[in-house]
Amino acid sequence: MSKKKKNGNFKDNLIARSEEAKTVRKIVAIIIISLLLILIIGSISGYLYVKSALEPVDPSSDEEVTVDIPIGSSTSTIAAILEDNGIIKDERIFRFYIKFKNESDFQAGEYTFTPSMSIDEIIESLKEGRVIAEPVHTVTVPEGKTIEEIAEIYAKELSFTKEDFLNTVNDQAYIEQLIEAYPSILTEDILDPEIKTPLEGYLFAATYNFYVDSPSVEAVVEEMLNKTDSVIAEYREAINESDFSLHEVLTYASLVEKESANEEQRKKISGVFINRMEEGMKLQTDPTVLYALGEHKDKVLNKDLEIESPYNTYYVDALPIGPIGNFAESSLDAALHPEDSDFLYFLHDGEGDIYYAETYEEHLQYKDEHIN
Repeated sequence: MSKKKKNGNFKDNLIARSEEAKTVRKIVAIIIISLLLILIIGSISGYLYVKSALEPVDPSSDEEVTVDIPIGSSTSTIAAILEDNGIIKDERIFRFYIKFKNESDFQAGEYTFTPSMSIDEIIESLKEGRVIAEPVHTVTVPEGKTIEEIAEIYAKELSFTKEDFLNTVNDQAYIEQLIEAYPSILTEDILDPEIKTPLEGYLFAATYNFYVDSPSVEAVVEEMLNKTDSVIAEYREAINESDFSLHEVLTYASLVEKESANEEQRKKISGVFINRMEEGMKLQTDPTVLYALGEHKDKVLNKDLEIESPYNTYYVDALPIGPIGNFAESSLDAALHPEDSDFLYFLHDGEGDIYYAETYEEHLQYKDEHIN
């Protein structure tokens, strides 16, 4: 074969390959453009659908629709009832919307809605609605209580025993179910084998209403977790911006609660704890010793401070392994927003007053003046 013919074949092949490459590039470009168009159209369609679902069903309608929300209804049930009665367009979008806005505490009752109401108006009505039945039981759980003390409170008011309550909240399988059901507040941290009771510190101090004669332990626990979830939701941003995990924040709040009696004290004591941790000092707070001992004592003795427990802050560095009780919202706020100071020490005088000191020598002086 002549050199001229070979060159001609090579040139023809090069042209063919170039044309083939152009064709491939065109096909790839068409596919990419098509996918982008599908994505854009899908996004626009999804946005328009959600936007439409959040608008009134019929802005021009004055028809009054009576809707009954039964006691104990979940948000899913409420959403389904509203859609069935033509008050909202899509129950799924309604559920996502209230979850996004952290709306809760909807009331059972009889409501009068119209299809022209906005979704925010419907939510406000549900939050302010009239309860159609009086609670059968009202139980108040004070701040600073341990799981064992909470069990005693409920056992006096409801049909189950203290042992029933404690057995349930210490059941591994049940705790794992709760972690799945409440992922925003419960984590694997509570499954540490050295933690005395997994839900310690997670059952919020509040007054609870129950509308049945004999609520189960599970119903009580989940009512309290719902309250905890709603309170923590308001502090989620501050928790995420802190140097602590949620479990550590609740542990910290429980220490602040045990060492203080009012909001002012809590802010200052929280500041002292922060200063100690920044200095690499142990927190050395007596309530953790009592929790480690598992008993109530009027005075903590020097030998008590030696107990080798992950809860004892005279033994471990920084925070204990978990909360030592529940807490007031102001203690949670103080844990996240401590008062800035140079104090490293504080002591109680037994009459409700607290004395703060920057140095150990000053601390000992206060001890001589107000304790010894």
